[in-house]
Amino acid sequence: MTQPLKGKVALVTGASSGLGYRFATVLAGAGAKVGLAARRTDRLEKLAGEIRAAGSEAFAVAMDVHDVAAIRAGVTAVEAALGPLDILVNNSGVSTPQKAVDVEEADYDFMFDTNTKGAFFVAQAAGRSMIRRGQGGRIVNIASTAAIRTLSQLTVYCMSKAAVAHMTRSLATEWARYNVNVNAICPGYIATEMNVDYLNSEASAKLKAMTPKRRWGKPADLDGLILLLAGGSDFINGAIITADDGISVI
Repeated sequence: MTQPLKGKVALVTGASSGLGYRFATVLAGAGAKVGLAARRTDRLEKLAGEIRAAGSEAFAVAMDVHDVAAIRAGVTAVEAALGPLDILVNNSGVSTPQKAVDVEEADYDFMFDTNTKGAFFVAQAAGRSMIRRGQGGRIVNIASTAAIRTLSQLTVYCMSKAAVAHMTRSLATEWARYNVNVNAICPGYIATEMNVDYLNSEASAKLKAMTPKRRWGKPADLDGLILLLAGGSDFINGAIITADDGISVI
C-alpha cells in the first residue's frame, strides 16, 4: 500500500522543526491527516501548506507543553478539525548541556516540565480520547539514547528521558486493555537544523569518533520505524526501541 495510514488522524508535537517536522511529513505522505502542534505557529503553517500542497490534510495548532490546559485545548482543536485521534507522536523535548554541579532549579524544572511532565500530559490527553472512542490507537513517545545510557554533561536530560521510557512501559500496561499501544523510540545523534552546525564542527569530532560508524544520523533514518509504530504490527506494545546506529551497545 502506498498510503497505509489513509483515513487515520495523527498528532505530532514539536512539529515546527527537526524530527517532529520530518515525522509529520512522513505520516502525511502515508495518508494520515496530521495535526501539527508547537509554539511556533508560523513554522507550523508553512509545514501545513506543504502537506496540503502534496495532497494531504493538515491542521496547525499552538501548543505549549508546559501548560496542561493548552495541551488539552490543542488536542480538542485538532480533533474538531480532523477527527478523533488514532496516532500520537509525542515528540516535544529540550536539551541543555550542563555539568551537574552547575544545574540550577530553573534549569531542572525547564527540562522536566518539557520532557517528562509535558510528555505525560500530552499522552494522557491523547489516551483519554482513544479510550473514550473505543477504537484503540497508537502512541509513540520520542525518548533518546540518553534514556538508556549516560551522556556527558546531560545528567538531567538523561533522567528526564529515562522517565519517558518507563512511562511508556507503564502506559502500555495500563492501556493495553483498550487496544492503545504505547511504544518509544530512542534516537541517537540525528543531525537537524538545530544541531547540525555543532555536529559538523571540530568540537564534535571526538563525539563523532565514538559512534560505531563514525557518522551522524539523518531524520529520514527514522522513517521506517515511525511508520511501523504508527500503523504496523499491533503486537508491538511497551517497546523501547533504540535507533542510534549502535552507540548504545558500545
